[in-house]
Amino acid sequence: MFALAIPYHHWTLPDNRIGFVVIYSLTFFFANFGPNATTFVVPAEIFPARLRSTCHGISAASGKAGAIVGAFGFLYAADGIGVRKTLIVLGVVNFLGMIFTFLVPESKGKSLEEMSGEGEEENGSTAESRQTVPV
Repeated sequence: MFALAIPYHHWTLPDNRIGFVVIYSLTFFFANFGPNATTFVVPAEIFPARLRSTCHGISAASGKAGAIVGAFGFLYAADGIGVRKTLIVLGVVNFLGMIFTFLVPESKGKSLEEMSGEGEEENGSTAESRQTVPV
């Protein structure tokens, strides 16, 4: 996004149309390669199993609402403050999204039940600690 925003006046020149299309295409490739995947992968991993479908639906609806606000908001912002400044604001929002993605708990090596703590009782003992051992 910053590659489009910072040299915006350079990309608007007629001689630089090919470069603009290349940078624009790369922007959408990386937007769909990373952040778009997190909208369905992360909710499937971090929500407890009994609430997963509800929370996944809320997450998907929030993403769609954000897309609507972004599409219409871009038009008003570009008209109000200009395309270059609007792209810089979007770049900052993208950067903040990247930072917040790193704050999501990592699920590597853990089952969904371990992450949600579903195998634990209220007093903290697990099903494994209650097993009897033959004498």
